[in-house]
Amino acid sequence: MRKEKDSMGEMEVPDDAYYGASTRRAVLNFPISDLRFPRSFIRSLCLIKHYAAVVNEKDGLLDWTKSKAIQEASLEAANGKFDKQFVVDIFQTGSGTSTNMNANEVIASRAIEILTGHAGGEANRSLIHPNDHVNLGMSSNDAIPTAIHLAALCDIKEKLEPALKNLETALDLKSKEFMGVIKTGRTHLQDATPILLGQEFIGYKGQVERAIERLQYAKLRLNHLALGGTAVGTGINTKPHFAKSVIELLSKELNLDLKETSNHFQAQSTIDEIADASGVLKTIALSLLKMANDIRFMGCGPRAGFGEIELPEVQPGSSIMPGKVNPVIAESLAMVCAQVVGNDATINIASQSGNFELNVMQPVAAYNLLQSINLLANGSLNFSEKCIKGLKSTSKGPEMVERGLSLCTALVPAIGYDASAKIAHRAYETGKSIKEIAREDTSLSEAELNSLLDPYKMITQSTD
Repeated sequence: MRKEKDSMGEMEVPDDAYYGASTRRAVLNFPISDLRFPRSFIRSLCLIKHYAAVVNEKDGLLDWTKSKAIQEASLEAANGKFDKQFVVDIFQTGSGTSTNMNANEVIASRAIEILTGHAGGEANRSLIHPNDHVNLGMSSNDAIPTAIHLAALCDIKEKLEPALKNLETALDLKSKEFMGVIKTGRTHLQDATPILLGQEFIGYKGQVERAIERLQYAKLRLNHLALGGTAVGTGINTKPHFAKSVIELLSKELNLDLKETSNHFQAQSTIDEIADASGVLKTIALSLLKMANDIRFMGCGPRAGFGEIELPEVQPGSSIMPGKVNPVIAESLAMVCAQVVGNDATINIASQSGNFELNVMQPVAAYNLLQSINLLANGSLNFSEKCIKGLKSTSKGPEMVERGLSLCTALVPAIGYDASAKIAHRAYETGKSIKEIAREDTSLSEAELNSLLDPYKMITQSTD
C-alpha cells in the first residue's frame, strides 16, 4: 500500500493502483455489489477528458506538456487499457462523482507516468492534478450525464441498430419464403379466417422496422448534452465556448450529431431524455416479446400443438424426455425483454430523483439504460441467427385450413350471418367441414361453394 491524500485527508491506496485517495474512499464507502460501469461508458467519459484537454490547451489553460500527457492517457483509458482500474460500485454517490474522480485519478496517474516514468504518487500531484488539470472546465454534474448520453448513442449506433436491421432482413426473407403457405389465422387465440404464413412474418418485419424508427427519436433526445453547465447549470469555472468546442470534437470522433443543450438547468436537474430513451427500449422489448411468443406457439407440439413451423434444434430440450426440443432461443429473448421492462421501471424511479439542480440516481439509471441497449442488441441478433433464419414451415397449417370453422365467414355475403353461424355450429358438433355442412344445408351449387370457400380468395391484403 502507498499513502495518498485528497481534500479530506490521507488514505492508503494499493501500490499497483492508478487511482488515488478519492477512488479508494469510494471503494470502501460502497461495498454494495459487483456491478460496474460498462466499457462504453468508460470510453465516453475518457473521451470527454481527452477533448477537454485539447480545448483547454487551445485556451491557454493547460500547457502543451500537460495537455499532451492527459490526451495520451485519456485515449489509453478510452481504449480499455485501464478498465480494471475503474473499481467504483454502481450504487455510489448519486451524481456519479466517485466514478468521475476515478477517471480523473487514473488519467492523472498515467499522465504523470508518461512524463516521468513513474505512475501517481503524492509528490507528483502538482505536475498533473486530477481536479485542477484533468477535470478542468468540468464538474461531475455535467460530465457524467454527458457520458451517459454518449455511451447510449454509441451503443445504439454500433450494436442495437445493426442487430435490429439484421433481424428485419431475416424476417423479410422468411416472409417471402412463407408467402405461399396458407394457415389458419387466430384472434382471441381462436380460429379466424385464413392468412398466409408469409403475411404474419410481414407483420413481424413491420414491428422491427418501427422499432428502428423509434430509435431515431431516442437518438434525437440523447444527442443534447449537459456539458458546460458545471455544478448547477450556470457554467461556473468554465469558458462559455468550452462545451461547444469539446462537443464539436466528440461529434467528429464518434460520427454523431451532438449538440450542447439549450437549457443547462433542465439537462442537469433531470434525466428526462434517459427516461424517454428507456421508454423507447421498453416498447421495442414488448414488441419483440410478442414476436418471440408467437414463434413459440406456432412451433409448439410438434404433434400435440400447433406445429405450423419447425424451430431449429439447437440443444436437447429435456434431461428426462429423450428427443424433446424446446424453443430456447425464443425463451432467451423473452427473458431479455422482461429484464428491459424491469430496467425501465428502475429508470422511472430514478427519474423522479431530480432534486432541485441535480438528479441523484444517475449511476443506476446509466447502468440500466446501457444494459437494456446491449441486451436488446445481443438478444435480437441471437434470435435472428439461431432461430428466425432456421425456421421451416410444415404441412400442418395448410391441412388445418380446410377444417377451419371460420371459413364460414366467406358464406355471409351469399346466405347471411345467422345462417353462416348455424353452419359453423353444426360443423363443430359433427366434426364435418364447413363445405360439407353447407352442401347439406344450402342451395349453393358445388361451383359456388368451391369459389366462396377457396381460402386463397380470402387473402386480400397486400403481401409486399
